[in-house]
Amino acid sequence: MTVKPDWLRVKAPQLERIGNVKEILRDLALNTVCEEASCPNIGECFNAGTATFLIMGPACTRACPYCDIDFEKKPKPLDPTEPTRLAEAVRRLNLNHVVITSVNRDDLLDGGASQFMACIDAVNSVSPNTTIEVLIPDLCGNWNALELILQAAPEVLNHNTETVPRLYRRVRPQGNYDRTLELLQRTRQLSPSTYTKSGIMVGLGETDAEIRQVMQDLRTVDCDILTIGQYLQPSQKHLQVNEFVNPEQFADWKAFGEKIGFLQVVSSPLTRSSYHAEQVRELMERYPRSKVRS
Repeated sequence: MTVKPDWLRVKAPQLERIGNVKEILRDLALNTVCEEASCPNIGECFNAGTATFLIMGPACTRACPYCDIDFEKKPKPLDPTEPTRLAEAVRRLNLNHVVITSVNRDDLLDGGASQFMACIDAVNSVSPNTTIEVLIPDLCGNWNALELILQAAPEVLNHNTETVPRLYRRVRPQGNYDRTLELLQRTRQLSPSTYTKSGIMVGLGETDAEIRQVMQDLRTVDCDILTIGQYLQPSQKHLQVNEFVNPEQFADWKAFGEKIGFLQVVSSPLTRSSYHAEQVRELMERYPRSKVRS
């Protein structure tokens, strides 16, 4: 495996600094993508008292070769107590902003949309001032399921593009680039007040021109927020890193994204979809949109 450059080195998390978050998660039997996907920022985020909750897991019905979440063809049935437990964690952690994501549940007719809705409603009931971001799968193109999630009125809806179209077959074989763009476009049409967000991994063999084209495509469907981060190989069985992109290139993409109209671009080697997601509250103050919850 290629040696990581200095800019990708992070200090190992100190257990005493992150123990409180872990203790709450264990007590409530909750999963986080921070742990399941081996995120390099787990120490910083847990120390700050934040976490991205992973619902309907921990196993996924897709086996994307870049992802460290376990694959399971027939995952367990949904747990009806999960929304209540998640909301209690939000209350105990006193979160101003919470990110709720999920594994892919292609075994479910609605892709898990009803569970997302239940989680959003549960958080709203116990912590009405907490803003909510959902990072959702593509729902196999079930737009009625997407509408169900949006009816619960999350402030931010995130769906990751992940990579450039040329690499989809290798990187995201069960995904579809056009479907990803359509999901974001339909979100804007169904819920104009919702902030839309997407993310890209780099270092898998894409070109600068291809990344910029994806950015243009995302702006074509009026995507508001973009994250760009370096892909890191979780283990020897996952896709290899093609290149470690230097920080200057990430800065160039950030400048380009802001120039073409994204409200926010978070672009750095260690950026992940939910890294510093709480900053979206500042964005909402700068670019307010009326929000009416049902």
